[in-house]
Amino acid sequence: MSPEEDSMREEYDFSGGVRGKYADRFADGSNVVVLDPDVAAAFKTREAVNEALRERLGREGSGEKEAG
Repeated sequence: MSPEEDSMREEYDFSGGVRGKYADRFADGSNVVVLDPDVAAAFKTREAVNEALRERLGREGSGEKEAG
C-alpha cells in the first residue's frame, strides 16, 4: 500500500495489541446468517427476524442468554 493510500494516522499505536484477543469470545456469542436481498427487505430489525423464526419453529421467548 502506498503512503497516499494509507489512511492510518501516525498517532495510532498498536504495538501492544494482541491479534485475535477477543475472537473466540465473539464467535461464542455470534451466529451470522446472510439473508438474500428479497428476504432481508421483509425484515427491518433482528428482532423481526428472530420473531418470525421462533414462530416458524413453534417457540416463544426471547432466546437471550441470561447474564452470569
